[in-house]
Amino acid sequence: MNRRYFVQSGLMTWLSLSFLPVFNCKNRKQAVMKRKLGRHDEYLSVLGFGGIVIDKEEQSIANEAVAKAFERGINYFDVAPTYGNAEDKLGPALKPYRKYSFLACKTQERSRAGAEKELNNSLAKLKTDYFDLYQLHAITSVEDVEKAFGPDGAMELFIKAKQDGKIRYLGFSAHSEEAALLAMDKFDFDTILFPINFVCWYEGNFGPRVVEKAKEKNMGILALKSLAYSQLRDRNNNPYNKLWYQPVDLTNDDLIKKALSFTLSQSVTAAIPPGQPEYFWKALDLVSSIKDLSAEQIKQLKDLSKEATPLFSS
Repeated sequence: MNRRYFVQSGLMTWLSLSFLPVFNCKNRKQAVMKRKLGRHDEYLSVLGFGGIVIDKEEQSIANEAVAKAFERGINYFDVAPTYGNAEDKLGPALKPYRKYSFLACKTQERSRAGAEKELNNSLAKLKTDYFDLYQLHAITSVEDVEKAFGPDGAMELFIKAKQDGKIRYLGFSAHSEEAALLAMDKFDFDTILFPINFVCWYEGNFGPRVVEKAKEKNMGILALKSLAYSQLRDRNNNPYNKLWYQPVDLTNDDLIKKALSFTLSQSVTAAIPPGQPEYFWKALDLVSSIKDLSAEQIKQLKDLSKEATPLFSS
């Protein structure tokens, strides 16, 4: 039975995978729901496991974290060379589950040669011969896009690697509306990974144009920064070593559920919680209980946004 059967069918259940050692755990919590990835017949858990969660952790801790996430229903894993040593940790940790998971990686290289070197290095570290999704990482300007699409640019490598079976789907991540819109004009990408956050959306007007265009193109929309709240006022007084911004209050379950619900209501297939481990596990505990936001709850988020400084603005 091949990989695509497990991913595409509705039979990826605890019973169908009960032969895996991780499923010996007695106290299993409700599995995470899955959503279709844009125009493709792929189904991803609505939460993704960001590699930063296990950056700089001992291998035993990384193994346990990946096993626990997979047991809870996470099948979408995302990593990049810029995430410290996350690739080194995720490769061995994910190996037992690789055939049953959707693995996304990225490159910030804009040249063909640089992207090819980084792609092959990432494949080796992650102990796999293909990526389900490979992305231009963190495009932030028109110049970034033009370089990637220019002569001997990274997109030449992306297209060739897909033909060679090293990549199944092509995407990009961006922190700029201008760059994201241009990239979507230039190529029919399968996915976009973009900050979709209630403060940025309401107070920064950042996101609506990009999401609308991605929906028109029937792309898979993946979200960053769902649990972000505000820019840090004092970068020297940051309690979180894996975050560069102020997240929503970890003890406020109600707000976390509202923030996740907002993000997932924007035609998003999956959201990647902050890389700070306690936020990932909190999101995983709460995501199955989120509901559609009421008009009053939306007003509450809009009012709360006015007290914050958005991470990004249009």
